[in-house]
Amino acid sequence: MEGNNSNRPNTPKGGRLAFGILMILVYLGMGLLFIFNVFDIINPVVSYVVGGLLIAYGIFRGYRLYVGSN
Repeated sequence: MEGNNSNRPNTPKGGRLAFGILMILVYLGMGLLFIFNVFDIINPVVSYVVGGLLIAYGIFRGYRLYVGSN
């Protein structure tokens, strides 16, 4: 292991890709659930803001996964 200077554990690339896709779907799904107020939050503005942030972060994670800087 002398040639490997990174601190990242030796995880298979397919596993990281599958986990990345799963997390993107979780962020997008949770964002949509917040936007459609499934959790019955009293103030809908809070629900929209949190949902928008989760969707934006899901898109950002998807971009990072697509570019390969994950």
